[in-house]
Amino acid sequence: MFFLKKMFKLRDKGNPEEEKPFLDHLEDLRIMVTRIALTLAISTLACFIYKDELMTIIRKPVEQVWIERHEASLPKEEAITLDEWEKALTLSTVSAPLGQYDPQLAERWWEEATNERIRRLTEAAIVYRAALKLPEEQQETFLKSLPDEQSAVRELSLKLLDSEPTENLNAEGNLRLMSSLKPTETFMLTMKLAFFAGIIISFPLLLYFILQFVIPGLKDEERKALWPALAIGFGLFLGGVLFAYFFVLPNVLTFFYEWGKSMGISNDWRIGYYISFATTFVLIFGLAFELPVVVMTLVKLDLLSHSMMRETRSYAIMAIMVIAALITPTPDAPTLCLLAIPMIILYEICIWLSYFKEKKAAKIEAEEEETRMKRLLSDPEERDEDPDDLQLTEEGEEDLEGDQHEDEDEDEDEDDDYMDYPGEHHAPEEDPDHSPDVPEDHIPDEEKDRK
Repeated sequence: MFFLKKMFKLRDKGNPEEEKPFLDHLEDLRIMVTRIALTLAISTLACFIYKDELMTIIRKPVEQVWIERHEASLPKEEAITLDEWEKALTLSTVSAPLGQYDPQLAERWWEEATNERIRRLTEAAIVYRAALKLPEEQQETFLKSLPDEQSAVRELSLKLLDSEPTENLNAEGNLRLMSSLKPTETFMLTMKLAFFAGIIISFPLLLYFILQFVIPGLKDEERKALWPALAIGFGLFLGGVLFAYFFVLPNVLTFFYEWGKSMGISNDWRIGYYISFATTFVLIFGLAFELPVVVMTLVKLDLLSHSMMRETRSYAIMAIMVIAALITPTPDAPTLCLLAIPMIILYEICIWLSYFKEKKAAKIEAEEEETRMKRLLSDPEERDEDPDDLQLTEEGEEDLEGDQHEDEDEDEDEDDDYMDYPGEHHAPEEDPDHSPDVPEDHIPDEEKDRK
């Protein structure tokens, strides 16, 4: 309830002409929540239709880690792909028993099941796996002992011994065929994946409903400017999602994969945990990139200014670091920095945007004032009708009356000085009792002397 009251006060402060009672605010909140819920429901159902494509997309980062880690251990000059190595390892488990059973049948099987490249790689895999069962100092000697007619297999097996690829793909983790341990887990994971995809594709509408609630009563010009702002907000959100999906998530998965491998732990990641981790990770980065939208909304509501943001920059950076540490699903410092550094850069951009906004507003205000003064100077009658000028004129008259009162007070003070000298209260020509017909004999001697 306290949070709602604060939110409603912000709405009223940003729109003083549209102040509403508390219940009206609650009604607007109900409408916003209903619109968001319906939008998410429709977008989730639409994304559920493409569940197979979404599963392929969300699994691509972890498969990329798996492929890159294993292909890095294969001989680079041979350009062997992971699919070819997997096929060679699979065929190596079949060819040896079949050759012992019937050599002619095994030869026919080689011709039908493989080509020359795959056969050479399969034979090298058989010899390589056999060499690994020997002591380390005897492995190279064993491979060099192959006859000259198998020189191609001998050279390739020696290269495999140098690069040391895994002899069993399941030995270091089963990332390609993740397991589901509950009957309903697969269906619920599909719904969760569709829900997160629905948030991404419907984000412009969600952002529009939220801004419409936070900043109600927009004018026509502000409504026109709202759509470019929504496009920028969606672009920032999409940029955060793509940044996390293509750059951050693969590096984080590689870090944890290598860490588990160095500790001798098998990376048998569950599909449920992975999808929850990946979708949360991507969504957090998308929302974090919405920092400019939040900051510029506060600037629009006059809750933040350029000077305030500039003076509190160090506190804002500290707050961003703390928030990044709390919202990232991983506890490692590299991931925290990958989220915090873009947010700090976006905050600096917001400072400059607020500066240009205030500068533009001050310029427009100065131009309007200059235009008004020119109009008043060119048309005196309009100046008399201008309420601001009338107010200024009334203030000037009050000041003038005040000056007159001060002058009268000074005259009274001067008149009071005449009381110190008897007979000089007024000048003779100003004395109401003075008459030129009265002879000077009637004037007292003291007055004559002073006169």
